[in-house]
This record gives sequence, structure tokens and C-alpha cells, in this order.
Amino acid sequence: MKILLVGYGKMGKAIEAIALQRGHEIVGKIGSKNAQDIHLYNASNTDVCIEFSLPELAFSHIQTLLKAGIPTLSGTTGWLQHLPEVERLCQEHKGTFFYASNYSIGVNLFFKVNQFLAQRMKLYPEYKVHLEEIHHTQKKDAPSGTAITLAQDIIKELPDYDMWVNSETNNPKELPIISLRTDEVPGTHYVRYQSAIDTIEISHTAHSRTGFAQGAVLVAEWLPAQKGMCTMNDFLPL
Repeated sequence: MKILLVGYGKMGKAIEAIALQRGHEIVGKIGSKNAQDIHLYNASNTDVCIEFSLPELAFSHIQTLLKAGIPTLSGTTGWLQHLPEVERLCQEHKGTFFYASNYSIGVNLFFKVNQFLAQRMKLYPEYKVHLEEIHHTQKKDAPSGTAITLAQDIIKELPDYDMWVNSETNNPKELPIISLRTDEVPGTHYVRYQSAIDTIEISHTAHSRTGFAQGAVLVAEWLPAQKGMCTMNDFLPL
């Protein structure tokens, strides 16, 4: 399979290594120094694009790729205010687009555990929820996309919360997410339910970028046969 990489930082390099191990061809690597080269790629020379760039660049990249007819998956976070426009573009150009806040199989299992726990905690409003996420200092956005997904799933289940905030809060309707940045931490997430009596905690700790990169390559292998907007629920029904 011919794969275009848009974004060639640490994640892009990890994806490249796994893709090559699995027998794929990397037809191009787009970074800050050759950003204009993205226009050289289209459906005739590229089977799929894996986009892990920067929040401020992702939407522009995705627009270009969908107009070029290239099935695209994105793992960039911090740009999702543009997702309705991407859906419109996908329909207009009969394209294929996949977004996940996290491509790790383990994290997606963790999402399901989080949903299960939130559903059960409806009956116990004395427990207050806190989220914490820890990432490497190079991560540009906060909170992480994974933390936002966890928070959104909790808010769907627990009527006490109206929204999440990226700070401590005394407002009982706000779900706090605390973001910490530390050198060389691939990603750690905690969900804590705390009462005066005890604390219930679930967590996920990534030991390297390998799980994220491997998941992205597996989705890339699956994506060209799909049409329209896709999510991890389509790829990995749990």
C-alpha cells in the first residue's frame, strides 16, 4: 500500500517504521520544510494518508487531501471545531475520512471501561469526578484529545455535569481536567471518582508511542475500502 505521511515528527517516524515493517511503501513525508509538496499527491499515486501534524495546520491539510481524493486518517488534536466542515467536504468530494483522538487499541478499550463506570455511577452522585492527563512537553494542545473524549463520555452519562474545563473548579456542573506536561511521557490518563469515604480510579499508561503508531497503520490498511466519515467505532466495534 502507498502511504503518504503528513507530519513527520516523532509520531510520524514511529508510524513510518511500523508501516515499512508491514510491507508498505512511504510515497512521501510532508513536514514544515516541504509543506507545499502535499499538492503533488492524489488518488493516482497515493492509497491513503496518515495525518499527524499540528493543530493549526491539520484542517488545511485535510481539506487538500480530501479534494485530492486521498482517503485520510488524522490523529491531530486541537482542531475539531472544523469537523462539521470536514464532513461537508467529505460528502461533496465523495471522500473518506477517519478521526480518532487516540489510535491505541488499549486506549479504546479504556474508553469503553470509562463509559461502563460512568453508567454505573449515575446512582452515586456523592462521588465527584476528576480527570488528569500527563504528556511530554512537546505536546502543543491541552487537554489531550483522549482526555476530552473521556470527559465527553462521562458528561453523556452523568447529568450533574454540563461541561468540562481545563482547570480545577468549584462549580459542581463543571468536570475538571488537569493537564500536566513532563519530559518523555508518551501519555497517561486518570479518571477518579472521589467521595468523603473512598476513591475509585481507572487509568491508562502508554509505555511508548508504538501502540498509537501501530493502531494508525492498522486503520490505514482498512480505510481505503471505506466511504464517508469513519470513527474507531466503525473500525473496532466493542
